[in-house]
Amino acid sequence: MPTIVEVALGIFCILFVVFILIARRHFAMSPSNERSWVNDNRRLVSVDVEGDKALIRNVRDFNWRTTRDYDERWVDITVDLDKVSKIWFVLEYFSPDRKEMAHTILSYEFEDGSRLACSIEVRKKEGASYHPLKGIFRTYELIYVWATERDIIGVRSRCRKRSRTHLFEGVVLGPGNERRMLESYIRRTNKLALEPEWYNTITNTCTTNIVNHVNEVYPGRVPWALGIMMPGLSPKMLLRNNLVRNEGGVEETMRLSLIDRISEQWDTITDFGDWIRSGNTRIEHE
Repeated sequence: MPTIVEVALGIFCILFVVFILIARRHFAMSPSNERSWVNDNRRLVSVDVEGDKALIRNVRDFNWRTTRDYDERWVDITVDLDKVSKIWFVLEYFSPDRKEMAHTILSYEFEDGSRLACSIEVRKKEGASYHPLKGIFRTYELIYVWATERDIIGVRSRCRKRSRTHLFEGVVLGPGNERRMLESYIRRTNKLALEPEWYNTITNTCTTNIVNHVNEVYPGRVPWALGIMMPGLSPKMLLRNNLVRNEGGVEETMRLSLIDRISEQWDTITDFGDWIRSGNTRIEHE
């Protein structure tokens, strides 16, 4: 009759073999661009660059009435890389009860006043739901969603009733480096179109990628901080490191940057980006 030690050793060996088999299967999985995706993640962006001009294909421009009721529209947009004048930073809190959890987006503004945003996010398959724990285990691919602001910001600030969305003017790089930031985004976008990657809740997220882009253009500009892994905690870090415009401290900057109520009042005629940046935003929250 086997002893307790022998039984324990046998169980350990079985569990160890099972672990090895699961680990081998896990690391053998490959990301793909060929799956049944939800409508708003269905198309990948590709960018053709010639001189100062970049043709961005499959820019999303949905007209969202609710998160489930929308008009689907995809457009091709040509931008002048030499005319980037500002970079804006968007911070969306998913729920007031979970202050550490948030999504981050960058939006590029050009000298003619036009804007184009890019959201780095999970590429969702049909029927799938997101959970941060699943995101550690090769469950989701990564996607760079290029979109108009009325789409990518509007669906958050107008249609998601529990979320809270803030818009900050970025001072990430200093004058003249905005083009290099946009070019960094374009290179990564084209790379993902050819070589898909797994999203990872810790190492390959919206915020870690933004930080990587910034530090590629301006080495060491963004130091490691808890707010990178938990972007909902990032406002103090952003202001401390002069990454967004300071409007009089953290509380005042957060108050003035909140755009949900003004977004809900959008007249659908005025350019959405102009509307949320208008003086009405400040008046609304005073």
